[in-house]
Amino acid sequence: MSSVNMNSLMAARNAILDRNSALQDIVKNGGLAGPGQSSAPKETSGTEGFSAQLNGALQEVNQLQRAAKAETTAYQMGETNDVAAVMLAKHKASLGFESTLQVRNKLLSAYRDIMNMSV
Repeated sequence: MSSVNMNSLMAARNAILDRNSALQDIVKNGGLAGPGQSSAPKETSGTEGFSAQLNGALQEVNQLQRAAKAETTAYQMGETNDVAAVMLAKHKASLGFESTLQVRNKLLSAYRDIMNMSV
């Protein structure tokens, strides 16, 4: 592997580790509401905040899928020969899609449970 490819691989690894650390900080500090604390985000309100976060997540997954398609097309056209970058982009897109699918399934399940509650 060339140093450029190794650098991009290390950058992707560091980005993943940074996101993991950020998620752990959220869980420690704001994810679980303690006595007298609210777990709702303070900068946005109710539906607008959820809608914006959901839309942002979907846009990010779409961007990952487009990047994977561009990498695959570039490889097929012979513009690049870096198979590792292509596979990494495809794996990122796959993980993003699977995560989105799982969130959708959980939301639908919660909706069905709420609709089946007797009042």
